[in-house]
Amino acid sequence: MFTSVLMIEKPLTSVDVEFVTTLHGDEGVSFIVLMQPRGDQADLLLRAIDDVAMGELKEATRESDEPEGKEAREPAELALEHSLRALRGAGCEAVGQVVEDHPLDKMKAVVEEAGADEVIVLTAPHYVEEFFHRDWASRARHKVGVPVLKLFAHSE
Repeated sequence: MFTSVLMIEKPLTSVDVEFVTTLHGDEGVSFIVLMQPRGDQADLLLRAIDDVAMGELKEATRESDEPEGKEAREPAELALEHSLRALRGAGCEAVGQVVEDHPLDKMKAVVEEAGADEVIVLTAPHYVEEFFHRDWASRARHKVGVPVLKLFAHSE
């Protein structure tokens, strides 16, 4: 069984589920999902700049509406549960948790505890952070000790 630590910031879509569950062909995959609420991972200005860079001007003006801190916990838990059900429905083993503090430290600990084979970071594009190599995948590559694959999430 191949074990992947999957870091997400929003619920998995059906396209995301198909994408991550078919990466290793017919080999069985077990997922440990780490849900990082979007509200606390990047500052408001960076998120707005990313939206503008992607041509999503309306989204840039709504960035202040994103729940943050304790308000982000309940939506994150719902997104995690939805994602776990979707992965299980695709025939994979899946467990997970919402990560609020020190997500890279938590990712490293989970990789070590589970003996994970890889980390998959599935997020929306974050152009400013990626340019400066401050995105989750770039930072994880120097910390977790296993291959890190960065994929862009789909929206439905």
